[in-house]
Amino acid sequence: MDWGESQLLSPVVRDDLVTTAARRMKKVAFPSPGSPVLSSVTPARPMTRTTPASLFRQAVTPRVPDVSSILGPGGRTPRYAHTPKNAFSSPNLDESDWTDSIYVFPTSGMENSSFFTDDITNLSSALLKDDDPGEAAAASLFPEFLESFLKHSSTAVFELLEEYQLILQDKVDVLQSVVLRAGQNSKTAGVRWLLQQENCSWRLITSLYRDRVQLALEDDIVTDMVVPSESEKVVVEQLFQRDAVIRQSQLVVDWLESVAKDQIGDFSDNIEYYAKNVCWENTLHALKLRRKSGAAFSIPLVTELDPDAPLRQQRPLADLDREDDARLLKNLFTLIRAGMTEEAQRLCKRCGQAWRAATLEGWKLYHDPNRTSVSAELQAVEGNPQRGIWKTCCWRMAEEEQLNRYERAIYAALSGNLKPLLVVCESWEDCVWAHFRVMVDSLVEKDLMSSGMAQQEVEMLPREYLEANWTMEKVFEELQASELKRVLEETKEHYHVIQKFVILGDLDGLLEEFSDWLTASKPLPSHLLRFMTHLLLFYRSLGLALKEEVCVDVLKAYISLLIQDQQTELVASYVSQLPADLATAQYAAFLETVRQPELRPRCLQLATDAGLDVAAVTKLVVETVRESDATEFTHHDQTLEIGTTKEDLRKIDVIDWLLFDPAHRSESLKQSNAIMRKFLALQKHDAAKAVFSKVPEDSMREIYCQWSGVGQTTPLPAEDENAIREHLCIRAYLEAHEAFTDWFSHSSSPPQKPAPASEAKFTERVANEMREKEYQAALSSWSCRLDVLTEDVKERIYNVLLFVDGGWMIDNREDSEADPERGHQTAALRSLCLPRLTFLLLSVLQNSSRHQEALRLADIISSDQHRLYQVFSKEELRRFLQKLRESSLSLLDQGLDPLGYELQP
Repeated sequence: MDWGESQLLSPVVRDDLVTTAARRMKKVAFPSPGSPVLSSVTPARPMTRTTPASLFRQAVTPRVPDVSSILGPGGRTPRYAHTPKNAFSSPNLDESDWTDSIYVFPTSGMENSSFFTDDITNLSSALLKDDDPGEAAAASLFPEFLESFLKHSSTAVFELLEEYQLILQDKVDVLQSVVLRAGQNSKTAGVRWLLQQENCSWRLITSLYRDRVQLALEDDIVTDMVVPSESEKVVVEQLFQRDAVIRQSQLVVDWLESVAKDQIGDFSDNIEYYAKNVCWENTLHALKLRRKSGAAFSIPLVTELDPDAPLRQQRPLADLDREDDARLLKNLFTLIRAGMTEEAQRLCKRCGQAWRAATLEGWKLYHDPNRTSVSAELQAVEGNPQRGIWKTCCWRMAEEEQLNRYERAIYAALSGNLKPLLVVCESWEDCVWAHFRVMVDSLVEKDLMSSGMAQQEVEMLPREYLEANWTMEKVFEELQASELKRVLEETKEHYHVIQKFVILGDLDGLLEEFSDWLTASKPLPSHLLRFMTHLLLFYRSLGLALKEEVCVDVLKAYISLLIQDQQTELVASYVSQLPADLATAQYAAFLETVRQPELRPRCLQLATDAGLDVAAVTKLVVETVRESDATEFTHHDQTLEIGTTKEDLRKIDVIDWLLFDPAHRSESLKQSNAIMRKFLALQKHDAAKAVFSKVPEDSMREIYCQWSGVGQTTPLPAEDENAIREHLCIRAYLEAHEAFTDWFSHSSSPPQKPAPASEAKFTERVANEMREKEYQAALSSWSCRLDVLTEDVKERIYNVLLFVDGGWMIDNREDSEADPERGHQTAALRSLCLPRLTFLLLSVLQNSSRHQEALRLADIISSDQHRLYQVFSKEELRRFLQKLRESSLSLLDQGLDPLGYELQP
């Protein structure tokens, strides 16, 4: 008969205990790693908050002395201390879109609504109103991480990592409440998963690098000398003390178990089974009925109820007991997977299977303290003296194909049998845990064998187990060859890749991955980029050798993200982590994007606080903007003023960066001069005036005061003195141009003469006479004003043409640092502007009938003292002489000689 197809009728009459247990009043599914769970049942008692021991852990935790403040204050740091809590295992995430894809995420005991405070509930309600509540809630992580980073000194790196974890867990708690309201398929669930994975990663990094740093600090103290011992426990303690690989492998196991424990929460207390305190109660009840009635069963059942009966007799239990056993075994494995061996034993006892709880006890290493104790009082013996027999039995049970696959996996985990263990491993975390657990088990047994402590039964285990040469690299090679599609996909997930290289300690490989991610076509999630940045900063704080170009690329990518998200307050601190020259260029590029005037002083203050070279940054900002236009200096072919463009306004506006700090006045003068030179060359006089008006009037006095204020008695540096002179030259030119503009505007708008009235009446003639008088008065006033303006424009143009101490736009000091570009521009401006001003002055004098004064210009231009003729082209000189000829003809028409003097008889 096929037992799988037959059913055993439930007993009709049962005693109180059995009847209560058999009624399925409440059915709660116990979660396996990676599966969703949900509960609102309050556990009967709180579970332990420390990660329970996994294989060999209770026997091998060594005591170590204090080593350095880098491990953080507050007492001793164990070699492989239990890792922090509250992280979650990863689902299979499609990385094509980290936040917009639909996920199925594991939940945790936090989903109990009573877990959250009213504040978190109110916050989650407010966040639900946002289009993307997950991103909105997690946005504060960026400033919070920076605040923590700046708050902790370089010697408190592990305190910093622990604070990162606390910050992340707070955000996960908030997002968890939002997910409960918005649903598991919401965008918020994707953000929550990212933060959970990051929290797990920081937990792993803290655990491993605390050990690695402590190991590096103790290199000169700790020796590899092994003290002979007859105790398995002492031998393994010494192994863990001296072998970093096995110690860190155990840390990885601890980490994965703590993650699994946080995932399952306290659900083991909420499990309901058919059986309570009685093992296989339905089979027992059926056997009792058979004994009373003497009737035979329609299907065969075991006739004995010892633990080996089903396998020995090849007969089944009652259907409900088989179902109950299957659930129990799956839940026991889940507890073992979470490192909760003691909780698994408690569950076995609660279900009436104390014998199974005993089978989970045999892994403990044997130790008799009385052999080495000098005390007359006997002490309790620890561990299992027949551990070898127990382990061999566990191995054989794991190989028994007739047993439930979870039962085989339980004993495979206890005996180091990898193949049956992998059968029930569904996720990347499960597979890594299985491999590392077996690796630790194998290395421990090898050490015991080499020390002569191994029991004979252990040596009977298969050769592939005893001779396995496990390494961390080999573990991940095995994972790459996994037959499970989910494991292969999860192997490629960003956080798992980072965790892999952290475990291996392969920083070069990690940075190569970072480089590949940055050059990929799809942008990285913002929280992943933040994690990458702070991970590299952590490595820097430890003084580890890193590929500088990759670190720079990661920092630049994160800085670009902050700028894009308008996280203005954060940019300077991360820019300061770049090399000095690059930091200057990067922050200058950022300042170019800051258009709000009210933000600019704050940005400069942040740069100062971050230790950036603000003077170099602001100088570079101005130079970059003013050089963005590649237009060359050109000759004035046109006579019309050119309007101000948006690009010109940007150049005018950028000079503000140099005006916030009085210490930058000298540079502001130099940069404003450079901008105005270009505007003058292009005849953009309004734009040049706008730049000139931005420079404070007291700039020259401020420059002199700053120079004398530092105790300098020597003259100003040549560059500063030449910049001041150039500023004055430009002011003289702009004043001359402004004076001509006023003169031209006034001369082109004379008062209109009233038309005479023909044959007008008396009243009209009187009115006409009044208008004529008014006209004459206005004409007189206009003429007087024109004369004043003519004198003014003549004086101001002469101020330019006859500029003191060498001429307009000519430096007094030649001992300054050579600047070929500036020299070319000033020379070009003399050739562009001086002839133009000369022709403007000629037109003013000729229109004012001052021809004799116009002719005097020839003496000024031809003078060897000023040598202005050198800035005129041949064509300009020809035009100039033609203009003088016109003035001479006008003088001849007036009865004067060609130079304006009276003719002599």
